Amino acid sequence: MGEEIQYTRFTKTDYQQFTSHLKEETLLVKQWFEENKFSTSSLIAGYELEAWLIDKAGKPVANNAAFLEHANNALLSPELAKFNIELNVEPERLSNNVLSIFENKLNNLWQQCWSTAQSLDSQILGIGILPTLQDSDLTLKNISLLDRYKALNEQVLRHRKGLEIELNINGKDNLHVSHKDVMLEAATTSLQVHIQIPQDVATRYYNASILLSAPMVAISANSPCLFGQRLWQETRIPVFEQAVPTGGYGGAAAGPVHRVSFGSDYVRGSLFECFQENLEHFPILLPVHYQTDIADVRHLRLHNGTIWRWNRPLIGFDPNGTPHLRIEHRVCASAPTTLDNIANIAFYYGLVHHYATMENPPEYTLPFADAKNNFYRSAQLGLKHKTPWLSKTTDTLQKIILEKLLVEAEAGLYHLGINQDDTQRYLSIIQQRVEKNKTGSQWQLDFLDAHHNDRAKLTLRYLKNQISGRPVHEWDIEQTDEISP
Repeated sequence: MGEEIQYTRFTKTDYQQFTSHLKEETLLVKQWFEENKFSTSSLIAGYELEAWLIDKAGKPVANNAAFLEHANNALLSPELAKFNIELNVEPERLSNNVLSIFENKLNNLWQQCWSTAQSLDSQILGIGILPTLQDSDLTLKNISLLDRYKALNEQVLRHRKGLEIELNINGKDNLHVSHKDVMLEAATTSLQVHIQIPQDVATRYYNASILLSAPMVAISANSPCLFGQRLWQETRIPVFEQAVPTGGYGGAAAGPVHRVSFGSDYVRGSLFECFQENLEHFPILLPVHYQTDIADVRHLRLHNGTIWRWNRPLIGFDPNGTPHLRIEHRVCASAPTTLDNIANIAFYYGLVHHYATMENPPEYTLPFADAKNNFYRSAQLGLKHKTPWLSKTTDTLQKIILEKLLVEAEAGLYHLGINQDDTQRYLSIIQQRVEKNKTGSQWQLDFLDAHHNDRAKLTLRYLKNQISGRPVHEWDIEQTDEISP
C-alpha cells in the first residue's frame, strides 16, 4: 500500500483481470516455496515510523504535501491523512552496531523533519494517538492527495454497501462514534519493525513474532485516549481494527476473518499459508492492472498490502533480483523519543531471535488462542496484564519482562552479534521503563490526572519532553522549564 496507483475507477473487467493475475502469481509463489527459491541472506533489519504534523497549539495541521515538497527526501512519504507522514530507513544487516546506526540515522532524519516543519510554522510529533485530535479532524477534506487513499476509501465503502463505520471501544471510558469514510484509521500512528529472514527459518520467526506481540504492545503503549476518552493502554489496536471493517467473503467482516486482525493461526508449514489465505478469504480492494512480468508478483503484493495482520508477511527482492521474505511487526506505537523507538526495536529483535531459535518451539507450548488473548489483554491493560507465559505460574507482564524477557532479549542480541554496549544501553531503557511502569501511555494518563485532563497542555508538554531526547521513563509530569531543540 506504500505504492501510488494510476487510477481509482474500476470496472468488472478490472476485477476479473486482477483475480486472474492474483491466482497466477499465488501459484508462482507456491512454487517458489516448494523449490526454496527465496533468499538465504542473513537477517536484515529495517523499520517505518509514522508521525504527526501539529501547529503551535498542539492541534493537527494538514500540510504534509508542503512538508514533503520542502523536505525533498526519498525516505519521507505521506500517510492517509494530510497531518501524518512516514519516516523510513535503509535496511541494514542485523548484526554488530546496527542499533546505534539506526539511532543516528533516525536522529538525523528527525532533525531534518523538525527543521522542515519549523519552516512551515509547525512541529513534528511522534505519538500513537494525538491527544488534541478531534472527531471533526477525520474527514475527507484531510485525506492525503494520493489516488491510492481515495480508492481505498471508495472500495471499503463499496464492500460495506454504504454502511457507516462504527467505532465502539470500552475502556475506563466508553467511546461510540460513526463515520462515513475510513479516516478513523488516520487517528493512529505506529512504529513498524521489519526483519528479513531466510526461507528455512521464516516460520519460526513469524510464529515468534505472533507470540511476542503481547509484551511488545505492552512496553510500547503510547495511545491511552481518543477524543478525550480514556480507553485502552494501546487504543490504536481497536481503533485500527474497527476503522477498516471489511473482511472476508460472504460478510465475514462480522466473523473471524478480518482485514485488520491478529491473524487466524500460527503458520504450520510455510508463510505461503498467509498468501493462500489472502487469495481464498479476502475480496480484492484495489484491482489495479500492472503490465509487468509475473515474477514481479505486483498484484499479489498489492493485495497483501490491503490486509493488515498485526504481524504481516511480505515478499520483496534482494538487489540481485532474488525474492525474499520479511516480517512486518506492526504492534508498536510511535514512541516518545528516538531512544525509546530504538529500545523497542532492540527488545523485539533480541526476543524474536531468541524465541525463533529455541530448541523446543514455544508456539507448541502456547496455543494460538492464548497468544491472541494475551495480545488484546496486553493492549487493554499494558504491563499489568497477568499471564502464565510458558509456565504454570501466573504473573504480571511487568514481572515477566523484568525477570525473564530482558534476559532472553539480551541473549538473543548476543547471538545476533549485536554490539554489547548498544545492547546494554537500549535494554536498560526497557528495564527502567518497566520498573517504573512509565510507558508513554502511563505518562500521559498521569499527566492528565495532575492537570485536570488538559489535552492541549499534555500535547505541548509531551512535545517539549520529546525535543529533550530524554526517554519517557525520565519525564516529569510537573516539569515547567522550556526546552529548546
